[in-house]
Amino acid sequence: MSKKEWWESGYRGTILKFPEGEIVCDDALNFLSSLRDRCADIVFLDPPFNLGKRYGSGAKKDDLLEDHQYFKYMSDILLRCCDVLKDGGALYLFHLPSWALRLSIVLAQHLQFRHWIAVSMKNGFARGSYLQPAHYALLYYTRGNPARFRRPLIPVAKCRSCGKTIKDYGGYKKFIQNGLNLSDVWEDVSPVRHPKFKHRPSNELPLKIPSRIVEISGIENGLLVDPFAGTGTALVAAKEKGMRFVACDKEKAFLNIMKQRLTHMTTVQTSQEGIIQ
Repeated sequence: MSKKEWWESGYRGTILKFPEGEIVCDDALNFLSSLRDRCADIVFLDPPFNLGKRYGSGAKKDDLLEDHQYFKYMSDILLRCCDVLKDGGALYLFHLPSWALRLSIVLAQHLQFRHWIAVSMKNGFARGSYLQPAHYALLYYTRGNPARFRRPLIPVAKCRSCGKTIKDYGGYKKFIQNGLNLSDVWEDVSPVRHPKFKHRPSNELPLKIPSRIVEISGIENGLLVDPFAGTGTALVAAKEKGMRFVACDKEKAFLNIMKQRLTHMTTVQTSQEGIIQ
């Protein structure tokens, strides 16, 4: 049993413990219901998109609910996430634009809208009488004014052949020598698809996305909550930036992957510090 301060009255079940936090094997809603209200500085959600994909030992039909069932499930998840979020805390939801639009109605009733961030979708293809999709939605909300906000600088994109900037910045070049202000269009990142760079058969987010989230809204020693942790990419980002975490996934195999990734980080870090020869 865990009696960490983020639990309402402790937690019983399958749990992995780390110096920086804990990961449990449970349904996302059960996990969130076990947390104390107003404990999270960041809530990050990258849920299954209800497209009939298989995650771990689950069947494809588990990710293919009727629209009204999926909306009810995600609404319950988001409402509980709003309760868990601290005043000034930040909530980020990564989803398809069609679902982000519907779910934003739920979030808008309780939180303050900050941004609809467009994250590049590589290799999308047109269907029916629709334009070709080219972005995912990353919704960014806060409970009141943000307790922490940073605007990261990103490198200026340059041509690989000639080394010149790809875009013409005209008279503004002198203002971007140290980098560009991060905007709400992220063209330089996209979900990882190649098996060589994934930790599971299904797609996963690149580390750059949760790392930026933590850079924007993270607080040192603050708490990141992730109810759909998958292979733990957001937890890696939190640990790198000095945040604690409490997370959940219902697939035990994914918990093992997260354990390996987080343990490997500790091993590499201590080795670089000269503790391990």
